[in-house]
This record gives sequence, C-alpha cells and structure tokens, in this order.
Amino acid sequence: MARGVHGARRLREPAVRPPLAREFSAGGLVYRCRGGAWEVVLVGRRRPRGAKLVWTIPKGHVEPGESPEAAALREVREETGLRAEVEQRLGDVTYWFARRDAEGGPGRVFKRVRFFLMRLRGGRFADRDAEMDAVRWFPLAEAERVAAFESERELVRRAGQLLRARPRSDSG
Repeated sequence: MARGVHGARRLREPAVRPPLAREFSAGGLVYRCRGGAWEVVLVGRRRPRGAKLVWTIPKGHVEPGESPEAAALREVREETGLRAEVEQRLGDVTYWFARRDAEGGPGRVFKRVRFFLMRLRGGRFADRDAEMDAVRWFPLAEAERVAAFESERELVRRAGQLLRARPRSDSG
C-alpha cells in the first residue's frame, strides 16, 4: 500500500460504506394529574435480561399507511395498556445505530422518532403486551432523572414546561 504525505496510507479505491437503512417510529408521553401533581408513564426493559431496567418513552415503528399519531397511540396501548389522546407534538429525536443483521441487511440505520404529548383516557397496565418488563407512573422530576437517554429527558422537560402552564385537576 502506498504512503502519502506524513506517512498516511493512500487508498487505491474509495472506502466502501455499509448499506444504509432509514426507519421512522412514533411514540407518546402519556400524562395525568394525581393529587395536584403531574405524572408521566415510562416503560422499562432489561438489556441484557436480568440487568437494571432501562426506562424510556413508549415508541415503535410506523406501519405502512399509518399516521405517526396513530402509530404512537397504538404503541402506547400495546406497551402500557393505556388509552390516550394525542394533544400535541413534543418533538423528533434522530440517531444512528449499527444493526447486526444475519440476513445481510443494512448495517447502518438512521432513525427518526416523532413523539407526542398525550392525555390519559383510560386503560390499565394489566392489559399491555409482554414486550416491556415494567410500566410505571413517575412524577415529572423523577421521570426526567430516570429516562435513559438525554434526548428523552429533554422531551420530559419540554412536557413539564407545557404542563406547568395548564390548570391542574386530577384526571385518569
């Protein structure tokens, strides 16, 4: 292999990047007021199994023909057992990750997740699927501390700002 200026390797051919996939998901931060205080729902999963719970906002893939709002409502219902109503968009989170695909699919994935603020309308945790290891209500400040990713902690902060501007009345 030839060496260039300052001893750096010179490649004869351009580097080959692994294929790129794009994914779009949606999720929702469900809230309620209990005892005059705002609470939100987070879901927990152990990765790897048996490890400490990783708390996140419920989210999942947008299916073909499904709106982001409908996908967020479906994912919240599946992962938490709760029924909710979309009130407004909280924001989008984007990130890259590497996928180990045994079938030879794209290794690099660019993902965008659209999050919504949702008002609790009913349901119960017992009606959720088995995808998550735990589901729990958290006071806003605690949810901000325990959310696993900074981007989701920022969404909880934003939700807190929006909720604090509203009158409080016990709901859900």
